[in-house]
Amino acid sequence: MQKINKENLQTFITEQKENWALAKTNYKGLEKVEEKEFQFEGFKIKVQYNPERITSTAAKVDKEAIEKRPCFLCEENRPAEQGKMDLDNNYSLLVNPFPILKEHFTITKNDHTDQNFVNHIADLVSLSETMEGYSVFYNGPKSGASAPDHMHFQAGENDFLPIDTEYVDRKKNYGKLVTWNGRFEVYRFNHYLRKMISVEADRAQDIVSASKIFYRYLEKLQSDEKEPMLNAICVFKNNKYRLHIFPRKKHRPSQFFAEGKEQLLISPGAVDMGGVIITPRKEDFDKITKEDIVSIYKQVSLDDLVFDKLCHDFTKLVMI
Repeated sequence: MQKINKENLQTFITEQKENWALAKTNYKGLEKVEEKEFQFEGFKIKVQYNPERITSTAAKVDKEAIEKRPCFLCEENRPAEQGKMDLDNNYSLLVNPFPILKEHFTITKNDHTDQNFVNHIADLVSLSETMEGYSVFYNGPKSGASAPDHMHFQAGENDFLPIDTEYVDRKKNYGKLVTWNGRFEVYRFNHYLRKMISVEADRAQDIVSASKIFYRYLEKLQSDEKEPMLNAICVFKNNKYRLHIFPRKKHRPSQFFAEGKEQLLISPGAVDMGGVIITPRKEDFDKITKEDIVSIYKQVSLDDLVFDKLCHDFTKLVMI
């Protein structure tokens, strides 16, 4: 297995841009990506115009559509130019050819198995340590994953997402400590436009155990789903693990399905929940408003009462 550190990852992405025309073109295209910010109380939301993300944003992820196309994450279907770095636990690290970030990776399971959070939380946490300096994120099958049929994560450099730099202040001024039991701390965030639970711990196993408990309660709320809707972002910094979970109630907002001038082709995933909304169409980037942002997050996030009950039930168990 190749050694994984920031220097080697940067070398790998440079080599891919030199040897793979698609990657070279699309990473060069990031220089022309437009961004703007909307200020809210104590935090900001960025909006990025990135036309190359249209394939992911508009991806059809229903069962019929998936069965009709070859899996683009399976090695036999990947472009010959797309290299890989071997990782532990049967994963491969790939350069994402449709980047949002300057260093954007896809971490894919070598076996073709469905996207699944609860059975791979330990992998997510471990990867955050292996890729220190990067945020590793997960999109659920109905929460932004364009390949729900193949287990994978994504990763990008720290501090690109507003949550990376806002979290400490948000926790201090707006977060509510759900529980602290000497092994991990759990905070809840009701007033961040989207609902969020954050787990902090010094040990990976404590992050994993707390997250699995929370997952099981979320699963009860969405028992008709193959997997409860959620996104997750994990970082390892200053010898501490931090996992943010965004429980969801909806895959896409009504604006995605609207017609004409009312349509905003936005399909939120982990990056969007982390504070960077991706718009692959220029008209959407130009016309999106602060009110649209509030509406989109409200539609895809859990309702207040449901989130309150989820946190209450979770707290009772972890305090035992």
